[in-house]
Amino acid sequence: MEKLFYRRDSKGQGFSAPRRLCGENKNQKIIIFNFLFFLLLLSPDIFGQNEYRKVENNTFQPGEFLKYRVFYDSWITYAMTAGYGTIEVDPEFVKINGRETYHITVTGNSAGLFNLFFKVRDRFETYVDTGGMMPLKFIRSTREGGYKKDDEVLFDHTGKKAQSKRAVEDITPYVQDIVSAFFYMRTWDFDTAQVDDKYYLDFFLDDSLYHSEIIFLGREWVNTDFGKIYCMKFKPRVAVGETFKDPYPMELLVTDDKNKIPVLMRSAVFIGSVKIELLEYKGLKYKLGEK
Repeated sequence: MEKLFYRRDSKGQGFSAPRRLCGENKNQKIIIFNFLFFLLLLSPDIFGQNEYRKVENNTFQPGEFLKYRVFYDSWITYAMTAGYGTIEVDPEFVKINGRETYHITVTGNSAGLFNLFFKVRDRFETYVDTGGMMPLKFIRSTREGGYKKDDEVLFDHTGKKAQSKRAVEDITPYVQDIVSAFFYMRTWDFDTAQVDDKYYLDFFLDDSLYHSEIIFLGREWVNTDFGKIYCMKFKPRVAVGETFKDPYPMELLVTDDKNKIPVLMRSAVFIGSVKIELLEYKGLKYKLGEK
């Protein structure tokens, strides 16, 4: 083993290493620095090469809770309460793959007589990236009559892939799930929106990619349990099938304020019509109606 020798400094105080060793130490530092810099260059996130988009959320906050009452009206049932639904943002952030997310849960349960012939117990969860407002994980538990469906989807927005329990599918950049789509839209600015303006959004459901269109219908006052509220009115496009025969069957009324929460939905279904009204709210970021 090589011996190391030291010599006193010029003032006779302490010791200093020989110049040869100082030069070796300097070269070692340069080598280490270059190696670390090389590793950084190999990192996919360096200089923002694959960094997620930035979307500012000034609309909702953790702890928001909304509850709705669902009415069903037909020549058979007349107007009656069909069920209740909730939308809740967890009070705490949740880490997914090292990134902070909003954990948002939506539930829908039938009530009263509807439990006898068409019992519904639906639960949807999404984990939305706080910086980019896109989902990282989506969980679905559907129980509707005899129909049952469970799924879990992981989103890779860098690789543009969505992995469910059954398949891995290609996705468009920053695709949404059906819950995160609404919260992402709440961050949009509609101050200058004009009647018949169209907005476009992609979402992923049941291993399929959908391209949705939302039409702005204007603004109007809506009577609610909380008084008259000025609202924006939208008409979203839905998938045509057994439930909906019209691609634009519903009107969605959202508060024309900083919160942008839905207060009323009106929809025609195959037999009769459905109306969903805001029943309770708490944890809003702003006072209801505040511009």
